[in-house]
Amino acid sequence: MQQQGLASRPRPSLLLEPGPKHLATADEEDALLLLRQALRHAAEHLNEPEDEDAQRAAVEELRAWVQGQPHLNARTDDWSLTCFLRGCKYKQDRARKKITNYYEMRSRVPEWFHVRDPTLPTLLHLLKLGVFLPLLKKDEEGRTVVLIRAVIHDPYKHKQSDVFKIGKMLVDLLLETDEIISIYGVFAVIDLNGVSLGHALQLTPPVIKKAVHAWQDCYPVRTRSMDFINAPMYVNVVLNIFRKFMNDKLKKRVHVHGKSLDSLHKVVSPSILPEEYGGTCGTLQELRDYWLEQAVGKRLWFLDNEKHKADSGNIATQD
Repeated sequence: MQQQGLASRPRPSLLLEPGPKHLATADEEDALLLLRQALRHAAEHLNEPEDEDAQRAAVEELRAWVQGQPHLNARTDDWSLTCFLRGCKYKQDRARKKITNYYEMRSRVPEWFHVRDPTLPTLLHLLKLGVFLPLLKKDEEGRTVVLIRAVIHDPYKHKQSDVFKIGKMLVDLLLETDEIISIYGVFAVIDLNGVSLGHALQLTPPVIKKAVHAWQDCYPVRTRSMDFINAPMYVNVVLNIFRKFMNDKLKKRVHVHGKSLDSLHKVVSPSILPEEYGGTCGTLQELRDYWLEQAVGKRLWFLDNEKHKADSGNIATQD
C-alpha cells in the first residue's frame, strides 16, 4: 500500500488555455498549493482514499459495473469515474445511480445534449453574450464561482433550451479540465437583471423540473450555493416552483440578494468578481472572450462527446 501522490492521481487529459494573468490564480506554485489542499479536502470530507491502491480499487469497482451496463454508452476512463465517485462521497451505489441518471438524461433531453457545435450561429451568439461565465479564480473555499446571466438573452430570438445547452456544455468542459471543481463544487450567482415576462414564460414547470433534476441528481458536481442577484420583488413566485423539485439540502442553499451588490460581496469576494459586479478582477468582456475561445477551441471534443448517451430504447419513461 502506498500514499497517493500528485503524479499518480487520476486527472483530466483535456486542458484549457491559460487565461489572462490578472483573471487567474497568481502562479503555478499557488495553483499547486490549491490542488494539494483540495486533495486533502477530498480525503477528509469526500471519503477519497489516500492510499493509491484503495483509490484505484474504488475506480476499478465502478468501472466493472459501468462495463456491465453497455446500454449507457458511458465513459469508463479513470478521470470521469473519479468525478462521479467524488460527487457521491465514494459510495458505489450512489455513484451508479448518478451515472445512470446522467447518461439517461443526455439521451432523454436532446435539446440540451445533442448538436453541441459551439460554432453554430445560435450557440455562438449566446457564447458572445456571456450567458454562462465561470470565474477563473476560486473563492475562499475553493469553489468555482459561475456567473449565470440568466436573462441577458432575447427570449423572442433565443430558445431557453439553447441557453441551458451552453451552460451544460461549459460545465462538462469544466469537469473535463478542472481538478478542483469535482472536489469543492460550484457557487452559482444568477443575475436576473432585465428579467421580463418573455423570460418567465420560457421557464415552464417541466423545464424547471428537468433543470433541478440535472443539478441534484445527474451531474457529478455539487451545487454549493445558488445566489440570485438583481432579483425582482416577485422572484419567489418563480423560485417556489424550483423549490418544489428540490431536495431539502438544495433548498437551503438558495439565497436571494435583491439589488444589493454589497450583500453579494459578503459571500463572494470582490477580488474575484469582474468590475461590472463591483469587483477588481477584470471585466465581463474579458471573461466572454476567454470562454468563447475555449468553447470554440474544443469543438471537436464537444462533437465526439455526444456519443456518450444511453440507448433511448433502454430508458424508462418519466412523467
